[in-house]
Amino acid sequence: MTYNAPAVRSHFPALATGLAHFDGPGGTQTPRQVGAAIALTLTRPLSNRGTRSLPERNADDAVTGFRNACGDLLNTDPQGIVYGRSATALTYDFSHHLSHGWGPGDEIVVTRLDHDSNIRPWVQAAERTGATVRWVDFDPETGELSAEAVAAQVNDNTQLVAVTAASNLIGTRPPIAEIATVTHGVGALLWVDGVHYVPHASVDLQALGADFFVCSPYKFLGPHCGVLAASPELLDTIHPDKLLPSTDAVPERFEFGTLPYEMLAGVTAAIDFLAALVPADPAATPPTRRESLVRSSLALEQHEKQLLTLLESRLAELPDVTVWSRAAERTPTLLLTFAGRSAAAASQLLFDRKILAPSGSFYAIEASRHLGLGDEGGLRIGLAPYNTAGDVERLLVALEEFVRS
Repeated sequence: MTYNAPAVRSHFPALATGLAHFDGPGGTQTPRQVGAAIALTLTRPLSNRGTRSLPERNADDAVTGFRNACGDLLNTDPQGIVYGRSATALTYDFSHHLSHGWGPGDEIVVTRLDHDSNIRPWVQAAERTGATVRWVDFDPETGELSAEAVAAQVNDNTQLVAVTAASNLIGTRPPIAEIATVTHGVGALLWVDGVHYVPHASVDLQALGADFFVCSPYKFLGPHCGVLAASPELLDTIHPDKLLPSTDAVPERFEFGTLPYEMLAGVTAAIDFLAALVPADPAATPPTRRESLVRSSLALEQHEKQLLTLLESRLAELPDVTVWSRAAERTPTLLLTFAGRSAAAASQLLFDRKILAPSGSFYAIEASRHLGLGDEGGLRIGLAPYNTAGDVERLLVALEEFVRS
């Protein structure tokens, strides 16, 4: 499984600017195949979904293709795939749906490692209903969040546990399968934020055990929208407020209004692109899309691991640099701070040299404060499928210039 980064880069028109992108955790660049799929869907005959006319069938095919592609990406039933404007919007929607029956005496559990989109909707839902919020801390020295820490906060009153599969700030990947066992052991539901996890892992929801899982295609080369995955049987037990004439079928009952068919087609194209990152052996039996996605993901993980090893080894040689990404299992995402210098100043110097690595807390405000970094956070460096050793070398040269200036 050879990963050819230059060949992958050739599909990204945005990279012709000469910018080195380490801002992938905030949103990746987009291959031309995704843009072409969006344009084609918008410009060919299109109407509301149906089966009679070509425009109706084109719309229906976009929806079906989207659900099937997401099902393959996440290894889950496509009939449990829900489209949303964003992962944040989906979480807010479902915090309303799921909290209808909550009241005093009920408890929900959130963690300080999470992006605020997987904290505040649940905290606010608890405040509305009188439920109690319990917090799980992570170890600021190691960056680890353990299943034991979650177990210490759950009990028979727990209704839901919300946790990230990967921290967008420091990259930590908590043991989700173990946390699922703890959560289900007290009869609670597990909501998992997979936004930063999906771009860097071969996702298998059957193995993870999440009841609900959200992700964002624009973090894995697709358009700006959100995806929720859950079992159709679980979704069928949830009854959202909706328009009287709109369908009550799952998953459509959660998708309010006409769907943006062009966005759905863009997500499908992004997933197909990911599946083709490592070409299949032409002499072998053609693999399924799921098999291709797993193969490509494993090759990409190895590529990113090599770049991360290079990056970390050289950063260790620089004076006055603190790396906060320390967990044993984590994504190729580093958070840095600099003694006596601001992360914002480092980001500006990099920007001046056409290297994009932003600074901040990136909405992981609880995590940044728990690390002692306040609301300012640090400089975040994130790897993406189009990064190369040359990009990393440019970054390291610029960072050395910054710390020694």
